[in-house]
Amino acid sequence: MPDLLYEKHPDEHYAILTLNRPDRLNAIGGALMGELLLALTDLAEDDDLRVGIVTGAGRAFSAGADMREGAERDAALGALRERRERGEITEEALERESAGLQAPTPVQFDVFSSNPKPIIGAINGLAVGGGMHWAMDCDIRLACPEAYLGLPEPKRGIAASYGSLYLGRLIPYGEAMYYLLTGDRIPAEEAHRIGLVHEVVAPERLLPRAVEIAVAIAENAPLAVRATKQLALFQRQHDADAIAQFSAPISREVMASEDVLEGRRAFVEKRPPVWQGR
Repeated sequence: MPDLLYEKHPDEHYAILTLNRPDRLNAIGGALMGELLLALTDLAEDDDLRVGIVTGAGRAFSAGADMREGAERDAALGALRERRERGEITEEALERESAGLQAPTPVQFDVFSSNPKPIIGAINGLAVGGGMHWAMDCDIRLACPEAYLGLPEPKRGIAASYGSLYLGRLIPYGEAMYYLLTGDRIPAEEAHRIGLVHEVVAPERLLPRAVEIAVAIAENAPLAVRATKQLALFQRQHDADAIAQFSAPISREVMASEDVLEGRRAFVEKRPPVWQGR
């Protein structure tokens, strides 16, 4: 079964992209990233489609990075390094086998904003970490009452890099800093109050309401809609190079720390992490 379901409705000019790893709470892993990029490319290039809707299968929108896959990858890399230290494999073999353990498609978070067509996020359940990053990257966000968002990366020893850069542009700075620094959950109604979510609707109305909005957008002139989105995102696009230059070394330092490994291990082992601060 594919990790992404892509359903096109050309007569009404919209498509539905469903994150489809319900057994992993639609965590970003497996083939999901690659399949999502292919679908978004098709959405951008298909003249019969004018709006995309993103939602999740099961009880989650997305739990973000697949921490279990990450922990398994860390363990496998550690075992390879130990074999190299014992002289069982060469440095070249270490590099070759390590490369084979990497995710098939690097995770990207700005995949919806960079698409020329409007994207509506129908948040059907939890959207945390990378899942919240994806929700933030949608142009319009709807949520059901049971949904919640959150950026728990600091609880896992990871910087909420994308969220830190953009959450303060979506909601008041003080609200953004509270949720960025504490990692607290943002319930759907609270997300609506602070402007992160446009509407909170009953679960059975979530997708139909997203379709209503998509159809309303699709009834407008497609060139005008695309130009409006492009103009609205100009500042973000204009600042992208400066943001990347500033944030990349900070994120690299954190991702190379021992705390990242400890955060993943603690998550998988269901225990409190023991931070080293290095």
